[in-house]
Amino acid sequence: MEAKNQILSKEVAEKKMQRIALEIAGQLYGENVPLIIIGITGSGMVVAEKLFELLRPLVQIPMEIISCNLNKRNPGVISYSKEIDFNNKNVLLVDDVTNSGRTLLYALKPLLQYSPRSIQTMSLVERMHKSFPIKVDYIGLSIATTLQDHIQVEVENGQVMGAYFL
Repeated sequence: MEAKNQILSKEVAEKKMQRIALEIAGQLYGENVPLIIIGITGSGMVVAEKLFELLRPLVQIPMEIISCNLNKRNPGVISYSKEIDFNNKNVLLVDDVTNSGRTLLYALKPLLQYSPRSIQTMSLVERMHKSFPIKVDYIGLSIATTLQDHIQVEVENGQVMGAYFL
């Protein structure tokens, strides 16, 4: 079994997501445009669902959450769990860990056929090895790693349990 070094506990991850929810709510204050949260399938969707729950009492605009399905290693076919008209909507794309930026970039591809009002990104953990032109707007923890390091966000029963170096 690989050794795991914890970089985020469940409690700290929860606090970071609460802070991010407050930041997003502040950004959306006064808006009357719906927010669509897109979670990357897997741990990213768990983070998106938690963020959705945290935002509910903070914003008065309509919100919807959907998932983005793609193969992270070979993102040929990208699909969303629901067909939505993204025109003039605020979109928030959520993933658990941002490494190179590749997953977020490809997850945005279907949005190119629309004209959203805004598109922002959120990641619980961001590594500083961008190979693609993606800027993460809301970050729980930004960490410098080597290219060989692997970070995993563990989820269980719809809850973020922590993040670890493997």
